[in-house]
Amino acid sequence: MSHTLNRRDFAKTIVAGVGAAAFPSFAAAQSRKLKIGCTALIWGAVPRTPENLTAAVRDMASLGFHGFETFASIVNDWDAKGTLAPLIEEYRTPLISGYATVQLTDTSTRKENLAQLIQWGKALKKHSGRFMVLAPNGVKRNEYTFSEHKATIIAGLNEYAKAMNDLGLGAGLHQHTGTAVESRDETYAVMEAVDTRHCKFAPDVGQLQKGGADAAKVVKDFLPITVHMHLKDYKGWEHFAGYCPLGEGKVDLKAILDMVEGANPNANIMHELDGSPNAPYTPLQTAQIGKAYLQKLGYTFRDGDRTR
Repeated sequence: MSHTLNRRDFAKTIVAGVGAAAFPSFAAAQSRKLKIGCTALIWGAVPRTPENLTAAVRDMASLGFHGFETFASIVNDWDAKGTLAPLIEEYRTPLISGYATVQLTDTSTRKENLAQLIQWGKALKKHSGRFMVLAPNGVKRNEYTFSEHKATIIAGLNEYAKAMNDLGLGAGLHQHTGTAVESRDETYAVMEAVDTRHCKFAPDVGQLQKGGADAAKVVKDFLPITVHMHLKDYKGWEHFAGYCPLGEGKVDLKAILDMVEGANPNANIMHELDGSPNAPYTPLQTAQIGKAYLQKLGYTFRDGDRTR
């Protein structure tokens, strides 16, 4: 079954979202303090090596998102080439965070991994970034026993997070499917054991829902330390690895945002969607749909016309 939208159908989707935003509900009338940013993931043709960061930041700026996130390795590479500062200056969209996969189960490479993360962290800090997202390394889930690695995972997160804090960056666990910390129980086991003075919670709410958890319940349980988030929806279709534009899936996004508004109004909330072959929307269109949904909830964006 195809879910590809033609131009007319897409226009209707956007108009419906903007129309709803034009007539604020009670929720929209509430004061909204969170500033919504966006990750560059869906614009990346090849995961972890998105060559089209310029297009991503340009599109985000045109829609008025309050900042951007990309892979920490990309921040480092662009900094080394001297091209990141001009990009940020041209589109006047600040760099908020970097995403780094860290080795948590193999301690033999811990020293090298830590040195690399510190290098990436320095590049992130240089360009006024403020948070490092720590994603666990991938594992063969059918051969993996979490309990055997729990102690090294926790020790690794504590060490990596403290190193980022020493650079002036926040840091937090980003649980992820296919990694050493995937399930609801693994997430709870880790977050209840790490030193939360250094390692906060930086969930992907779409990933939580995809993994069978009630994403809103997980966020509620760790709300005091939920300071960074990938705001993603999930409906289990054939596109975008099962994820979908905001408001089209099963994640209780409004409840999650309401909770974070009350507890951590300065949290980094980053709109995100995975890439997909034969996608029914372009990256820009997914961001437009997400923006319309967030406007309906009362969120405001920068004036895109003034970002250039």
